[in-house]
Amino acid sequence: MLSSSADTPGPPLHHPLDWGAHFLSYLALGYALGRATGRPALAWVLAAWWGAGDEIHQAFVPGREAGIGDWWFDLAGSGLGAWLAGRAGRKGRGERPD
Repeated sequence: MLSSSADTPGPPLHHPLDWGAHFLSYLALGYALGRATGRPALAWVLAAWWGAGDEIHQAFVPGREAGIGDWWFDLAGSGLGAWLAGRAGRKGRGERPD
């Protein structure tokens, strides 16, 4: 919903703060998907596709920008989140984390 609006709530975030927001929100998405699927690699791929789709979508929303840099931070955050979810899942099953 927020990516469809030219005016998002709160103060505007400029580079590099917007990249931090991308990283943190996709970290949460990657972690949630990782815990839900139990498969960190699948979680990362799903989050990567979601981020790419969102950036393409934003290219067509007046007042919004789409950028490869934003997507790179989506990838990094979701990758870390999915990896952390995988570690948490192994620890919860009593397996030794790597």
